Amino acid sequence: MNWRRLAILAAVLGTAASAPARAETLIAALSTHRIAITSNYTGDQLTVFGLVEREGRTASRADPYDIVVTVRGPPRMLIVREKERVGPLWINRQQRRFPERPIYLTVSTNRPIEEIMSEDAARRERIGLANAQRTPGAREFEFGIGPYRDALIRILEDKGLYAENDRGVTFLSPSLFSAPIKVPATAPTGSYEIEIVLYAGGAALARQTTSFEVVKTGMEQSLASAAHERPLLYGLATAALALLFGWLATTIFRRD
Repeated sequence: MNWRRLAILAAVLGTAASAPARAETLIAALSTHRIAITSNYTGDQLTVFGLVEREGRTASRADPYDIVVTVRGPPRMLIVREKERVGPLWINRQQRRFPERPIYLTVSTNRPIEEIMSEDAARRERIGLANAQRTPGAREFEFGIGPYRDALIRILEDKGLYAENDRGVTFLSPSLFSAPIKVPATAPTGSYEIEIVLYAGGAALARQTTSFEVVKTGMEQSLASAAHERPLLYGLATAALALLFGWLATTIFRRD
């Protein structure tokens, strides 16, 4: 464990000393709140550290503690299309739109979700990939949407943007835990919300939220800013570069 992680653990423990007295208090910290995309960016990883602080007079619980860490990325309009083969061609047959769904979603627990709570409780608490990607307070009454939702999860899992890890949370002590979060290179820029929930016996005892950002830096940020702030100039410069490289290729590979 390096000095950076030790400093974060010290900060978590220090915060716990000043927390108000309750049966259980959940305190969490991140190894970093900012992931920078550079020219050689291939993905990154950050770590959630947490502490369960108990009131001194509270009797110990018969059930062990469980932790669920859910990370939701920037919301997007996601579309799933069903393709049908007509002769030698594949055509789009039907589609379903999923508005304001996270393009990045991971769920990490210290043991399988079905061992922590019932299926109804998981749906109500939005725990697990099939539940956490739903919009809060929204109900999906549209008939036949289930297969499209399953396909959406499967497609994003294949891209590394959705993941469920039932051994993703490790208790370093009976009250101290950590959870690594992998951010792939395909993850978009924007703000990511992290929700940490403490359970015991299937009941939620405490929760904490925090966030981090994925941002572009250096040349990548300059190009992105130019494309948005000066689209006409950016388009002309791109076209000029394309013509220049095309002329150079023709000159170099020309046969005399």
